[in-house]
Amino acid sequence: MSLDLPRPGTLRHDEVVPARAPWMHRVDAGETLRIIDLEGNQAVDFLMYAADDDAERYSAQDTIAAQRNIFLREGAVLLSNEGRAMMTITATSVAYHDTIGGACSCESNLLRYGHHTKAQHSCVDNFLDANTRAGRGKRDMVSNINFFMNVPVEADGTLGIVDGISAPGLTVELRAEMDVIVVVSNCPQINNPCNGFNPTPVRMQVIG
Repeated sequence: MSLDLPRPGTLRHDEVVPARAPWMHRVDAGETLRIIDLEGNQAVDFLMYAADDDAERYSAQDTIAAQRNIFLREGAVLLSNEGRAMMTITATSVAYHDTIGGACSCESNLLRYGHHTKAQHSCVDNFLDANTRAGRGKRDMVSNINFFMNVPVEADGTLGIVDGISAPGLTVELRAEMDVIVVVSNCPQINNPCNGFNPTPVRMQVIG
């Protein structure tokens, strides 16, 4: 699949994020962030903060309540804890994205998969790494989005993490409705199928 821009615009930033790595970048109002799953079946954990006020950040609760759905699809508006639109999903190559699977951590790995996972790198580690550089700490982490991750919910409320629904070259595009700081963990999880047990790089493009 071609990675050329699908519509007119200036490519302001283009970076491949290695497997298991964090990424942080500013996206100004009106710009589009394009996330490309280069090799397929890679979960991309995602947080964002208002660029001019770190206290305003993505709110899973407000977003889910406003759209009355736990899955994010094309047209979904991502709201802040102030109820303001932060970004809008303008295009997606997959049917939906997860809001409830959370970010893997040392503690959750230990609980779910056993003591041998204690030293494994996690999404929480990545978020802390990026946020610390911007003066944010663990208290600034909130429930995140998992792009490309498949967390089905059964009729009885049971949920699980299963094989992703992405494939090589598939994308999601988000238009910034305000100036935001995006923080990403290119998920390092190897104990469940969210990355096909093999974390791979993703590509981040900012289009103005």
